[in-house]
Amino acid sequence: MPTDLRTDTSSTPDEEMREAMRRAEVGNDGFGEDPTVNRLQEMAAARLGKEAALFVPSGTMANLVSVMVLCERADGLVAGRDCHMLTFERGVVPLAGVVPLVVRDEDGSPDIGEIRAILGRRSFVRAKVLALENTHNFAGGVALDCAKMQIYADLAHEHGLKLYVDGARIFNAEVALGTPAAELCREADLVSFCLSKGLSAPIGSVIVGSEESVRRAREMRWLLGGQMRQAGVLAAAGIVALEKMIGRLAEDHRRARRLADGLAGIAGLRVEPPQTNMVRVHIEREGMDAKAFADGMAARGVLVINYSATIVRMCTYRDISDTDIDTAIAAARQTMAEA
Repeated sequence: MPTDLRTDTSSTPDEEMREAMRRAEVGNDGFGEDPTVNRLQEMAAARLGKEAALFVPSGTMANLVSVMVLCERADGLVAGRDCHMLTFERGVVPLAGVVPLVVRDEDGSPDIGEIRAILGRRSFVRAKVLALENTHNFAGGVALDCAKMQIYADLAHEHGLKLYVDGARIFNAEVALGTPAAELCREADLVSFCLSKGLSAPIGSVIVGSEESVRRAREMRWLLGGQMRQAGVLAAAGIVALEKMIGRLAEDHRRARRLADGLAGIAGLRVEPPQTNMVRVHIEREGMDAKAFADGMAARGVLVINYSATIVRMCTYRDISDTDIDTAIAAARQTMAEA
């Protein structure tokens, strides 16, 4: 099997998760009667300090449902240009019927000045929601701390906007910053997080917010075909993820730093120091681009993603060992040596 550093969605459930799924007590979640789903939702709401939560099949659906709850059609969604909703989840904006009001966010932080400029200009588009991503995927897993989150919350409230946090990897931020996710998202009207990335569950995301917003989210989930029945077999893995997998994210962060240190010593590579579990590598050798580097790594049994013509991303998660890190560093050294 290749060493797969493309994404933490390649993580697999451990034996405890599989056993929990096998033994899960189930009911009809369409009627809110699956006890395991209900327990997961209660745990998620408590963990994020919100009133209620909703289990949905995917992160894309979590973002779409949340935007539909917070916006009317033709409302404006203020978001960073490189945020996941705009770059990878191409259906969120058109299906929700919102107008994207885009600002720069190269470092993972939407530009405050550009947000103010958008909100201050005369326009027929009514800005309704400010969306943040924590951690920020395209920026390399950058985590926004409480101080930054508060700045955005104050700005949103100053202009009467709702605040939405795409917190697919919010627990990576919690571990990296040493700050509970509930504090990071305290001012958010809705938050979503993913169970199937670093938390190793096989499927699912959770939306958390007020009782009313989650009630509306449930309606939107049904409208989009996301209503599930005996979903406790899936939610059971999510319960184990919340109970057992958050603390171990520090291991992924450690391995990401170790990978970055090893790659930094290879001529032709410029490595951004990772904050969480993602390593962004800039290919800076004439005649070599990111695709050629990724192809060279794949030929040596290591899978990575070329994010642009010059940038490659590598991601650590529970299934990646120290041996895998050594393998990746050796493969990169050979790839660059033979370029």
